[in-house]
Amino acid sequence: MRVFRDYESEVRGYIRSFPTIFKRAKGSLLYDEQDKEYIDFFAGAGTLNYGHNNDIINNALVDYIKSDGIAHGLDLATTAKKEFILKFVDTILAPRNMDYKIQFTGPTGTNAVETALKIARMVKRRSNIVAFTNGFHGLTMGSLAVTGNAFYRDEAYISRCNVSFMPYDKYFGENINTIDYFRKFLKDPSSGLDLPAAVIVETVQAEGGVNVASFEWLKELEDLCHEFDILLIVDDIQVGNGRTGKFFSFEDAKIYPDIITVSKAIGCGLPLAFVLLRPELDQWKPGEHTGTFRGNNLAFVASTKALDCYWTTEDLTLAIDNRSKILHERLVKIVEKYPQIELAARGRGMIYGLECKDKNFASMVSKKAFEKGLIIELAGPNDEVLKFLPPLVIDNDLLMRGLDIIDESINEILDEREKKINEGQNDS
Repeated sequence: MRVFRDYESEVRGYIRSFPTIFKRAKGSLLYDEQDKEYIDFFAGAGTLNYGHNNDIINNALVDYIKSDGIAHGLDLATTAKKEFILKFVDTILAPRNMDYKIQFTGPTGTNAVETALKIARMVKRRSNIVAFTNGFHGLTMGSLAVTGNAFYRDEAYISRCNVSFMPYDKYFGENINTIDYFRKFLKDPSSGLDLPAAVIVETVQAEGGVNVASFEWLKELEDLCHEFDILLIVDDIQVGNGRTGKFFSFEDAKIYPDIITVSKAIGCGLPLAFVLLRPELDQWKPGEHTGTFRGNNLAFVASTKALDCYWTTEDLTLAIDNRSKILHERLVKIVEKYPQIELAARGRGMIYGLECKDKNFASMVSKKAFEKGLIIELAGPNDEVLKFLPPLVIDNDLLMRGLDIIDESINEILDEREKKINEGQNDS
């Protein structure tokens, strides 16, 4: 690991949580340079929904590269882009009666968010944006302004103007409807809240701690936006692309966002991000919002193949629903097994969080699990939540093995804690 300590910036993060050098990966498993095997409950922060080195996707990429296909084309028309657009429209948009224009942005999710905020402000001719407590939308200047976590925001020397934060669903508890709170601010001309151009929301706040908005709350939010002529932006970067079961995370809520940001898993591990916007919002002048990597032709090829393989039938959604039940039921059992540490489980589909009330306990579990061959990251404002984010195609037996490791890790930490207490009592 010395080469990374000596030459890579101190900003490196995940390498500190998972201190080994990974060499290869397949499906839901990674292997380090010593050939130690790790079950992947991280999936590239939700990028690898179809697993590592998916044979179907890899074969399509190899064939494309061997045919001298275009690798980089700015926003020129290419065969790869044409085929992706047609497949996305025919497989995803048309069956859902969704009418959107597709705008390819820079290669990461934050580029899509920046684009969404910019077009919303331009169309509505208003500068304010409303975001929600515990939201995470990226770390470039505009995206960071609508991200709530103080770790990223404090003294980042960003422009914090023109963004207002409202409480997310259940922020004040189960019995307080935060949409009523939001409406009160909008109706009161002396509230200090400028009428926003848009509201940006995650249906499940992944980095924020796997906070799940109810379908009723999301529908009320959409109605509120219509009532006050505010655009609704759904950030579906981490929890879209099948993560909650359906392709879009908001489908079961039966809402129709004005703008949707898409990235991470859509590129099958390759950089790709875009914005879906209602046709009447597509008011850009040619070249008004540009970038060198607007669309990645290799990612187009990978995504086209993934859409064809996994989204032309209901098979993947049904498999996700089945694995979601396995995940939910086992986490509930873990919560019940260890009442002394006040655990709580929540989630949808294949994104779940296990909240640990004890300070630093989630971090200890993640570390112990890594030693045992499982990669799982933390979420929440104080890293108090273990975030379960395995590939959507993970084998059920492997999913159970990973959950066994979590159970074993918690048990061992509690045993070690009790042993220290007993040793301290004996010493006294």
